[in-house]
Amino acid sequence: MHTLDARAVRAATPWSELIDAIARMLVDDNVAVPNRQIHDVGLPDGGTGALLVMPAWIERDSIGVKAVTYFPSNVDVPTINAGYLLFDGRTGQLHAVLDGDELTLRRTAAVSALAAVHLARPDACRLLVVGTGKLAPNLALAHSSVRRFDTVEIWGRNADRADAVARQLADQGLPARPASSLDAALRRADIVSCATGATSPLVRGELLAPGAHLDLVGSFRADMREADDAAVTRTTLFVDTVDGAVQSGDLAQPLDAGIISVGSIAADLRALAAGEHPGRSADDEITMFKSVGSALSDLAAARLALARTESA
Repeated sequence: MHTLDARAVRAATPWSELIDAIARMLVDDNVAVPNRQIHDVGLPDGGTGALLVMPAWIERDSIGVKAVTYFPSNVDVPTINAGYLLFDGRTGQLHAVLDGDELTLRRTAAVSALAAVHLARPDACRLLVVGTGKLAPNLALAHSSVRRFDTVEIWGRNADRADAVARQLADQGLPARPASSLDAALRRADIVSCATGATSPLVRGELLAPGAHLDLVGSFRADMREADDAAVTRTTLFVDTVDGAVQSGDLAQPLDAGIISVGSIAADLRALAAGEHPGRSADDEITMFKSVGSALSDLAAARLALARTESA
């Protein structure tokens, strides 16, 4: 049995190979992905956290399951923690235990980059990352692996943290800088990638430039939301999975208000990867991709990490 810590997972999932692995698995009819389970968990401060269980498998090949905890009141430790188990689909034996936090960061960013290949303008050259958590630099790096940016701006409520993320990315060769004004940065961005725990919208849809692509990652519960109604109504909507995405406040709230319907969703990521939907249709079209995470991409990342580890 292999045990892959965060460093090992990161080393074994290079962006290009990870994006390709997810794209291939999306069109594999042998993959089974049951709906994830979300359970409320009482917290010491009286608030509510969550336990998520996300299984997926390929019969006679691999079985994987990720368990995730979300404790929003955490201060000195991360709010999201995860572990991943990968089993042999022929014998049921445990093959590998992987750091679920790093696996989630890598596959989430890779999914956003894959969606942007289909939905962002080919000449998009200005990236804005909203958020300063661990996912922020991964999103910038993943998007930068599929296109070249002239500028990469980082905005966060805490200016010092935005500056730190920008410096981290600049040290890795990206043209990164902190953004002092979110509204101003939204107006000039070609791609906006959001990864926050916001419960009220940060992105004002009226500010999105013609031809922009909006990538929403952070919200996964009905009480979480990163973009307002104008963002939803101005954009052509795409999702990673319909069943998962409609549970996020970014879609659940406008759905409940009757502002949009499930039929407003143009396509999911599988349809884009399979060529069943063309994606962006015009240079001035504004697109939006809402992801909440899929066990399919977890399994693709875990299988890639194990295969590269065993061949090393």
